[in-house]
Amino acid sequence: MKEFIISEALTEKAVLVGLITPEQNEQKVKEYLDELAFLADTAGADAVKKFYQKLDYPNPVTFVGTGKLQEIKEYVIENEIGLVIFDDELSPKQLRNIEKELQVKILDRTSLILDIFASRAQTANAKTQVELAQYKYMLPRLTRLWTHLERQRGGVGMRGPGETQLETDKRIILDKIAKLKRDLVDIDKQKSVQRKNRGKMVRVALVGYTNVGKSTLMNQLSKSDVFAENKLFATLDTTVRKVIVENLPFLLSDTVGFIRKLPTELVESFKSTLDEVREADLLVHVVDISHPTFEEQIEVVNKTLAEIDKTEKPMIMVFNKVDAFTFVPKDEDDLTPRKRENIDLDELKRTWMNKLQDNCIFISAKERTNIDALKALLYERVKQIHITRFPYNDFLFQQYDEE
Repeated sequence: MKEFIISEALTEKAVLVGLITPEQNEQKVKEYLDELAFLADTAGADAVKKFYQKLDYPNPVTFVGTGKLQEIKEYVIENEIGLVIFDDELSPKQLRNIEKELQVKILDRTSLILDIFASRAQTANAKTQVELAQYKYMLPRLTRLWTHLERQRGGVGMRGPGETQLETDKRIILDKIAKLKRDLVDIDKQKSVQRKNRGKMVRVALVGYTNVGKSTLMNQLSKSDVFAENKLFATLDTTVRKVIVENLPFLLSDTVGFIRKLPTELVESFKSTLDEVREADLLVHVVDISHPTFEEQIEVVNKTLAEIDKTEKPMIMVFNKVDAFTFVPKDEDDLTPRKRENIDLDELKRTWMNKLQDNCIFISAKERTNIDALKALLYERVKQIHITRFPYNDFLFQQYDEE
């Protein structure tokens, strides 16, 4: 079998391809391709060129039109490109035809995210979940992974229709999927036992888009050393730490970040990791205020949260990275409508604070700006949940004055 996913950290030149359709305009496609370039960088590829095409819907045979595919082919040959990445998920038919035409490695957004997850998975839980997602993705695309599909099993005792190699491979993969699902059930049982052993403490979960600073904030609040870097999906495994603010202990968990067009296979495979979100008493939604499309990222996270857990939970919105926030003031004689980049931080603060009242706060986890105010807000919210659950207050630590 050919290697399905690149798991070594290789730096190779890549081109990115996106479609402008009635559902996504040119501005959105450019934003999506910028994010795809960041994903490619995280995976170890250097995006050197972006191709756009305006179509009513993707070409069912080659995703883009034949003329655009020829243009991509010429650029790939001239510049010795080894990888072409498409922003949307490709069907097995499209994948096969594009690969045949371009004669280079073809990835779509889903397989790229799976590749990043494969390289980041550290624990048995994460590795099993990623492997399961890979096999689910691979199953309908088996036809392009083999060159000997015409082979039949035959010979003495094997007369009749026989079994093609493709059918054998499908059966092997289905068996592996079944085994991985059983493994995940066992892991889920272990995790649920661990969660039960955490006693009466209130659980707080950090959620948000990928690369908004959840792990950095986790380190600031829990004084721990959770891995954090300026890459997408730096955190894959849920990390849980005990945090004490004043006289109140609670559990804080750092979860995997969400992203636009998150592959269905991944959402299904990572259900056990996201149990921390389901079982949390309070959600802390971390937002990168410096990102030009942070409001769309909020929508993506809220939509994913609704898929994971139908119950309404109390939530605090934490707008992070105020130190990196920039805006472009409009000229007085410019009569065009204001855009997002023309709004300053003070106005954004007023807007969101009016909308969310006391349930939002603006911080910089990296610079420790307003961290004490966040701790005070967390203390109030956690204390409220704790007292409601345990009215006799048999768990709060005795408070002592620090010298």
